[in-house]
Amino acid sequence: MSVEARTPAYQLLADEIRAQITSGRLRPGDRLPTEPQLCADTGVSRSTVREALRLLASQNLIVTTRGVSGGSFVAHPTATQLAEALATGVHLLLANSVVDFADLREVRELLETPTARLAAERRTDEHLVRMRATLRDVYTADIDDVFRAHSEFHMIVTEASGNSVLAVVMRPLYQLSNSRMLGEAAGRELWARFNAEHETIIEAIERRDADAAEAAAGAHLSQIAVATHLMAPKFREQHQGERALDEGGFRPEAFAALVAEGEISGAGGA
Repeated sequence: MSVEARTPAYQLLADEIRAQITSGRLRPGDRLPTEPQLCADTGVSRSTVREALRLLASQNLIVTTRGVSGGSFVAHPTATQLAEALATGVHLLLANSVVDFADLREVRELLETPTARLAAERRTDEHLVRMRATLRDVYTADIDDVFRAHSEFHMIVTEASGNSVLAVVMRPLYQLSNSRMLGEAAGRELWARFNAEHETIIEAIERRDADAAEAAAGAHLSQIAVATHLMAPKFREQHQGERALDEGGFRPEAFAALVAEGEISGAGGA
C-alpha cells in the first residue's frame, strides 16, 4: 500500500501568501495580518503560521520587525536578492546532478554574447571606468582578487546592457562558474589571456561596436567550451581511464597536465 505524502500546513499557507504577493494583491510595504489574525482566518496553529512566515522571510518575500509598530511586511525585492535565491536553487540542482556545468555553459552561450551587444549599445562612461577597474596585473595581484575582479567584469557588462532581468539571471551563472578551478590549474598565464580577452571586449563596447563586442564575447566563451569538452575526455584517453573529475569535482592537477602537454591551448570562463 502506497502512502501519499501530504503537503505540510505551513507550506500551504506560505504558498497562499506567496501567490498573493506575486499576483500583486499584496504590494511591497503592505502589512500582513498578525499571527493571531492568520490563525483565525486559516484555522491553523500559531506554530504553523510562524513556520510559514519564516519560510517566506528566507525567500526574501517578507521582512518581520519587532516593536509596537512591528509586524510582517511584503519586502521590496532587489535584483541581488532574486539572483541569490536563483543561485541557491541552481546550487541544489547541481548538487543533486539534475544539471551540470555544461548546462550552465550553454545558458551563458545563449545569453552572454547578446548581452555584450546590448552593452555596446547602451553603456555609459561609468560602466567603462568600472570595467577597466577590474583588469589586474595577474602576475603580481592576489589571485583571489583576480578571481573576484574577473567575475565582477562580467556583471558590469551585464549591468551595462540595461536589462535588469539579465542581471538577475546571469549573476548566479558567474557565481557558479568553475572558472576559478580552471584558473588555479592553468596558472596565471591563463588569467593573463582572460585579461586580454576582457580588454578586447571593453574596446569594442567603448567604440559602441555591437558586432565586435558580440564576437569578442563569443571568442571568450569558446575557451569555456575547450575546457569543458576537451579536458575530461583527453585526460581519460591519455591516462587509461583516470578521471579529471572526482567526487570533489574538478581536479586541478589533471587539467594542468593537459595544458602543459599542449593538449588544451586555453580554457576559461572568467
